[in-house]
Amino acid sequence: MSGREKASPHVKAGIGAGAGAEFDPRIPLSRERALTPYAMRLNERRVARGFWPKIRKVAAHVPFASEALAVWFCARDDETPVAAKGMMLAALAYFVLPVDAIPDFIAGVGYTDDAAVFVAMLSIVGKNLKPKHREAARRAVERIRGAD
Repeated sequence: MSGREKASPHVKAGIGAGAGAEFDPRIPLSRERALTPYAMRLNERRVARGFWPKIRKVAAHVPFASEALAVWFCARDDETPVAAKGMMLAALAYFVLPVDAIPDFIAGVGYTDDAAVFVAMLSIVGKNLKPKHREAARRAVERIRGAD
């Protein structure tokens, strides 16, 4: 197949180009389309449904629980830029989803993929985490671990 042939003829055109234009894999996706509203809403629903039950269950066992909580508080902050929220919600959704690259139930290594996702995300948008997010996370971890 040549680079100009369409690998998936059923896929609609318009991604990365103007509406109605043919898809050209040589044209990069625009920044505005990289974090689509649909994906952000989907991740937001996944996180809203699953984050607190999961963090309560694993806070005593995962060393990055405080960072995960700080990211959650930051993603819910109106002052956080939308693009940063989108990346944070994607990382939180990965943490919440039961299907991982490395299953969470494997002792010792189960959360290493989740930690790697958080490290990568924080290297890109971590500057948006404010002291108020870290303080709220610290208090939440203390409450959760104190309840166990």
